[in-house]
Amino acid sequence: MKMKPLTPDKIAEVTGGKYCGPVLRRAEHITGVTTDSRDVEKGSLFVCLKGEHADGHDYARAAAEEGGAACRLAERPLPDGHPYILVPSARRALCALAKYYRGLITVPVVGIIGSVGKTTAKELTACVLSRSFSVCKTQGNYNNELGVPLTLLSVGEEHEAVVVEMGISHFGEMRGLAEMVRPDVCVFTNVGYCHLESLGSLEGVLKAKSEVFEFMEPDAVAVMNGDDRLLRGYDPGIRKVTFGLGADCDVRAENVAGLGLDGISCDICRGESRFFASIPAFGTHIVYGALAAAAAGHVLGVPDDEIRRGLAEYRPVGSRASIEQTGHITLIDDCYNANPNSMAASLRSLCSLRGRRVAILGDMKELGDDSAELHGKIGALAQELGVDLLLCVGPEAKYICDGYTAAGGRGGRHFAAKEELYPRLSSLIAENDTVLVKASHSMQFGDIVARLRAFGA
Repeated sequence: MKMKPLTPDKIAEVTGGKYCGPVLRRAEHITGVTTDSRDVEKGSLFVCLKGEHADGHDYARAAAEEGGAACRLAERPLPDGHPYILVPSARRALCALAKYYRGLITVPVVGIIGSVGKTTAKELTACVLSRSFSVCKTQGNYNNELGVPLTLLSVGEEHEAVVVEMGISHFGEMRGLAEMVRPDVCVFTNVGYCHLESLGSLEGVLKAKSEVFEFMEPDAVAVMNGDDRLLRGYDPGIRKVTFGLGADCDVRAENVAGLGLDGISCDICRGESRFFASIPAFGTHIVYGALAAAAAGHVLGVPDDEIRRGLAEYRPVGSRASIEQTGHITLIDDCYNANPNSMAASLRSLCSLRGRRVAILGDMKELGDDSAELHGKIGALAQELGVDLLLCVGPEAKYICDGYTAAGGRGGRHFAAKEELYPRLSSLIAENDTVLVKASHSMQFGDIVARLRAFGA
């Protein structure tokens, strides 16, 4: 995979930097961009970023001599004789380069935004589009001011469509991402309770995320969740295509059926046309990601039969409702991240299954002044849905347990930290239990998943 043609001279011009190095190499062709010295390949541009634990400048010489980097982007002089471009800020220079490079991309660019389900919608959309196009997509959930430019800069001559996930937590951040991405199609999954410490309210979340529409052309398309209270009546100022379960949605699902751990099925309808789809992913909430992907596919001309095939090819990414039979329990690893919307959806999916249902839940971060109330509502919902055993870990998770108990739940336990839970796990979890593990990413509940997985060893 090769980038569209770029040279150190052009990169210096675009970033406002100064080329330093042998004259003969200033017109050399750059074939890729990376910020990780372990990924440097011959002909690439190595961006020297200063991180919390490492400084890319310390690896600049090795990137050139051992990795074969054609040039480096640096904030301080590199006296090793190899080419580099000196800039005031490597991060800002990387974004400026991505903004320029986006202008070279002539294929459709799909942006994915929203509070919940962005990565799932991104993967489903990529699956659908891949049936008709060669697709470049965001890797993992690399969706911030670093991941977005690197995704754009990985678009090669062979790609026919691009899918870029865009994540924010503050006002103004989306504006910076959208200025680079300038999507032709923007998928807006929903407006949920996330980053309330900085965004204040659901209306604030909508305002922050909708900054993307400032950077979309008049003929661009917004694909929006028509079941979402705030998005239903929102006018993005461009053509709007809605998806959801509501009868008035442009792309809707009917006859949704849970297939247990095997996924879901539904009829996907658009006007008078409809087709049957099966998505091999746990949780009925996955239908929204499938509908978003189908709507984006329709906008870009993917035939219904290819959309159906694309949805069937989806597989969960990372710790997102990943199902595992350990030999002792059924383990639902959904611990990548959590907010009240995604937590509620996961609990509903858990309680659609038979047998003893266990939920191990942790703190949901960045909920601001409403944190205790929102955690408590999750506990009450767990009791209402029929969670048999609720294990809550973390200071904020105490309110989940309190809500569960106040609603009449008798199987609630609270642990201040994971270390208090670990000695009790083997006595609390029984053979054949179905166990959901979910919390905000910073809680690092992957440790709990690893211990539960070992039960079947």
